[in-house]
Amino acid sequence: MRVSKGPTGYPRDILDDFADSKKRPTYPTVEVAMGMVIEDRASGFVGDVVKWTSEAVTLRDRRNQLRHFGWKDGGFLLEGRPVTLRRPAVRRDASLADRITASGSIAGERRAARVAAGGRIWVEGKHDAELLELVWGDELREGGIVVEPLHGIDHLADAVAEFAPDAKRRLGVLVDHLVAGSKEQRVVSAIRSPHVLVTGHPFVDVWAGIRPKVMGLEAWPDVPRGVEWKAGMCAALGTDLERFWPRLRNKVTSYADLRPELVGAVEQLIDFVV
Repeated sequence: MRVSKGPTGYPRDILDDFADSKKRPTYPTVEVAMGMVIEDRASGFVGDVVKWTSEAVTLRDRRNQLRHFGWKDGGFLLEGRPVTLRRPAVRRDASLADRITASGSIAGERRAARVAAGGRIWVEGKHDAELLELVWGDELREGGIVVEPLHGIDHLADAVAEFAPDAKRRLGVLVDHLVAGSKEQRVVSAIRSPHVLVTGHPFVDVWAGIRPKVMGLEAWPDVPRGVEWKAGMCAALGTDLERFWPRLRNKVTSYADLRPELVGAVEQLIDFVV
């Protein structure tokens, strides 16, 4: 029987072999770069890198769907081999902290906001508009994009026709509770202009697109069917809408505090309108 030997030439203990078998595999480390095509090993999602932050890297697939993945050892495939991605080293300077936007990107040189472009992003209500400004404000101003609340989408087709979108005047629409079989899905199906992009999220309200952990909760309270969601949630938490929304909004510091379904929907609209 062949006995394995250690570096000293003495036979290895069986416990040494067991310890070796328990060692975690190591992976080559690769610096992430814009446009790099990678695959998330856990989900199989393949896309090119369009953004990264201290918490996640954002990939865009061939259908322009965006997903965010946390940094993890050996978590990605690059050209078919497992790798550990790391963020590029950033030269520290006094102004860098001021240039990190809430959505995680690095803002360009400070200058006056562009004059509003012809394109628009419509959202369903005031709270949606405030949330977009809070998280994506720098990108919106950089692109000259105005966000306007619709206060509901019942008459969306008429509003789109009146807006008269074209190639130089694109329109993006963010819809709450855009799921198969919903009233929202039926309304959206009537919009057929190539100069309009409608995206949405599955949450009944944009509040639910904020991670409950920002308020120290594991999940948002269940609201009985037939009860208006915001009112029911505030009642369950022992507060009221007017006081709760400012507290919730002010807890959001970056897109990492939002659910990925909401983040992806908004970023698709910004890319489309710009």
